[in-house]
Amino acid sequence: MIHTIISGLKKIRDLILVKIFWRKHKIGKGFHAGAHVRLGTKNKISIGKNCYIGRDTQVGCDVTIGDNVMFANHVALVGRYDHHYQQIGVPMRFAKHVRDSDYNWKGQNLKVDINDDVWIGYGSIILSGVTIGQGSIIAAGSVVTKDVEAYSIYAGVPAEKISKRFNSEIEQKEHIRLYNLKYKT
Repeated sequence: MIHTIISGLKKIRDLILVKIFWRKHKIGKGFHAGAHVRLGTKNKISIGKNCYIGRDTQVGCDVTIGDNVMFANHVALVGRYDHHYQQIGVPMRFAKHVRDSDYNWKGQNLKVDINDDVWIGYGSIILSGVTIGQGSIIAAGSVVTKDVEAYSIYAGVPAEKISKRFNSEIEQKEHIRLYNLKYKT
């Protein structure tokens, strides 16, 4: 009984977040955000179906997130050039920021692309301008500064490929086949 009530309250909270607070963003069905998730960007956030974003996650740059993606807690998506740190004669604290209407420095069009079936581990940081390939895993505490290959596991600072997600090409192909049958139709 209590579990049913809590589940219902979570669905209502998610609906309020999606329809009221984050209405300018595109968010698919089956979305859930943990407590204290912040979505703030200059332009666009697009989140696919059945996505989970863990508590205390910060999204501070434009991003496209595919379907069936999960973020652990304390994940951050951040702009690579949020502040014009080379602005002559201006302390960085007061320099132009990427969200300013007259910002004309680096990073204006950089975003993060996260494909379907991705798991971003606890405390990971993803910099703008990065693409995370389908089916990949980012290990806890990683800092992703460059593109991630599909169906791979990346870890470290900066994140590097440590292995493939599946033990064989046969397993990977079967996963893709079943995933497409169940989740892409």
